[in-house]
Amino acid sequence: MQQLTEWLQALNGWVWGVPMIVLILGTGFYLQLRLGLMPLRNIGYGFRMIWRSRSVDDQHHGDISPYAALMTALSATVGTGNIAGVATAIAVGGPGAVFWMWMTALVGMATKYAEVVVAVKYREKNAKGQWVGGPMYAIKNGLGPRWRWLATAFAVFGGFAGFGIGAMVQANGISSAMHGAFGLDTWITGLVVAALTAAVVLGGIQRIGAVAEKLVPSMCVVYIVCVLWVLAHFYEQIPGALVLIVEQAFNPTAAVGGFAGSTVLMAIRMGVARGIFSNEAGLGTAGIAQAAGKSNDPVFSGVVGMMGTFIDTIIVCTMTGLAIVVSGVWDSGASGALLSTQSFEAAMPGVGKYLLAISLALFAFTTILGWAYYGEKCWNYLVGPVCEKPFRLLWVLGVFVGAVVTLDVAWLVADTLNALMAIPNLISLLLLSPVVARLTREYFAARKAGEHH
Repeated sequence: MQQLTEWLQALNGWVWGVPMIVLILGTGFYLQLRLGLMPLRNIGYGFRMIWRSRSVDDQHHGDISPYAALMTALSATVGTGNIAGVATAIAVGGPGAVFWMWMTALVGMATKYAEVVVAVKYREKNAKGQWVGGPMYAIKNGLGPRWRWLATAFAVFGGFAGFGIGAMVQANGISSAMHGAFGLDTWITGLVVAALTAAVVLGGIQRIGAVAEKLVPSMCVVYIVCVLWVLAHFYEQIPGALVLIVEQAFNPTAAVGGFAGSTVLMAIRMGVARGIFSNEAGLGTAGIAQAAGKSNDPVFSGVVGMMGTFIDTIIVCTMTGLAIVVSGVWDSGASGALLSTQSFEAAMPGVGKYLLAISLALFAFTTILGWAYYGEKCWNYLVGPVCEKPFRLLWVLGVFVGAVVTLDVAWLVADTLNALMAIPNLISLLLLSPVVARLTREYFAARKAGEHH
């Protein structure tokens, strides 16, 4: 086991090395320039379109509203990465890692936008008459038969990655949080979470979308209110914390307190890796959810979809990062959810740990639901709808197993597969970028001419 872990760590270090960071940030940066910074210029418009997307008439192609599709995508992205992932990035890379998370999100908005545009543009109907899309279909239908191997590679990586990042890691986060705060045995938590997962996942995308629509906005609001309480408690430290985050992005921190010290490269690597882990820009997953959304225009879906990255990282991750830095616990030597818990406890002694545990459990549970859909669609692409029932049952089992076993290896495998999913997706986005740019120009020209609502 020791040997396997070391081998996986080496592989993980390689796939999340400098070339991967350059590929992810470079693709996002290129797409931002190619689109004339459209995603950054249209953040306000994006929020208005989210509001409008709640009710789309049935003349549009799709199975759920674009709003439900966004909430399904957000359910998968707003997860343990926003609480434990941000804390890990700061624990290893120092406060500067938060700055690099921001950079990842600002270029990632263009990546996420392009992912959703091509997913909706090249989606198709499956044997059951449902709309399916995502990187595998964008590659197959957009790039043609010569590239089909790339579509298969994405589906295989995504099909396996889901069990790690989507089921086991999340369930483990819930059981650890419940054990730490309430002393619950992990197997009890495992059974409860597996039963709740089964109740939703066995109903397919309609039920997942319906649950996500209600659960995601409310859990985000609850968490943000808790973090605002922490920030209000330490309000005098906020300006200093922001300065520290920007300074340490370029000037590495020496060892201080329980913090082991960091380099600029480490701050960048942790910020980018955890940023991607949290907002999934570059993984291609959001396109899978958005392709099920009712929409007659890929650009409209893309604008709604790109806001997921903004909400996830610029709003939710920033709040977690600020809470950890302003409360002064960032150099305590703790990492992961424990570090986030310390920041809550510093502002709300005796209550903070319970609030954080409940937030973490809700975030992780919705991620289990969103990723169940992604994983199923990857296997669906590979072997057809026959996989649906067996996959859903295996998924529920994976949730239970994840809750009761130690997960160092699962984390490593999930993290590695995440990077491997990104490669086929980013290649396809670069190759299809002329299509994305053309559709974007046409949409905004028409909107200017008043043809669009």
